[in-house]
Amino acid sequence: MLAHGGKIPRVPADLSWSLQPLPILGAAAAGGAYVSRWRRARRSRGGHGRASAWRLCCFLGALLLLLGALVSPLDALGDQLFLMHMLQHVLLLDLVPILAIVGLTKAIMRPATRWLQALEMRLGALAHPAFAVAAYVGVIWAWHVPALYDLALRHAGVHVLEHLSFMAVGSLYWWHLLSPIRARVGLRGMAPVAYMASTKLLVGALGMGLAFAPSALYAFYVHRTRVWGISAVTDQALAGLIMAVEQSIVMGVALAALFIRALGESEREQQRRERYEPV
Repeated sequence: MLAHGGKIPRVPADLSWSLQPLPILGAAAAGGAYVSRWRRARRSRGGHGRASAWRLCCFLGALLLLLGALVSPLDALGDQLFLMHMLQHVLLLDLVPILAIVGLTKAIMRPATRWLQALEMRLGALAHPAFAVAAYVGVIWAWHVPALYDLALRHAGVHVLEHLSFMAVGSLYWWHLLSPIRARVGLRGMAPVAYMASTKLLVGALGMGLAFAPSALYAFYVHRTRVWGISAVTDQALAGLIMAVEQSIVMGVALAALFIRALGESEREQQRRERYEPV
């Protein structure tokens, strides 16, 4: 692959760790609080069902992915390659929130349940699933406006804000689908399909736009010395494909999991009805 008719200059990949204290301390605090609640729920009556080992693994896995996104060499490589930056973003937007929320149960969350339900009432329309869709899509599209994306890459404070906003909208979005607490406005029937399809198609369209753009859109990466000899256009295309494919895979897996959960709930409801029906 050539640039301006010549060979693309190469630099070694930056595989350094970014051992910033804030993500490490935050993950440690969240892990400690979760393990404490998990152990208490597990010791309660019927605790093995309310706080199973696989839930613990999911939550701790979310924290490991969070650290992998923010302090591993992936963070440093994100400054060199758009595709690595995109991998970091899909971790923060989808995989970390999914695993963290799946790791929660009513028993584990019990101390915060009433507070969360009261907060939902106060937030009103902001707690509606439609707002989560708008926030998720809007934040992703906004940060991929070239001027704003380049600004985040050049200024550490803006970059932190970008990552925090991704984690916030990702957590809000997946909470409506996976929360163990019954919401005031729930997603029932075919609503989860519409909820996910509308979001993932709009974000996937952004990914495909990046993948097939005829030129590199982000000046920050255009002027970087290339790692592994990958041109800026190819780097951008790979990043766009990562976004589009990840959105499709996550949507498919999530819908399958929700379908299986709905079948299980339907079966349990049928068993309850049969138990109390007169013979």
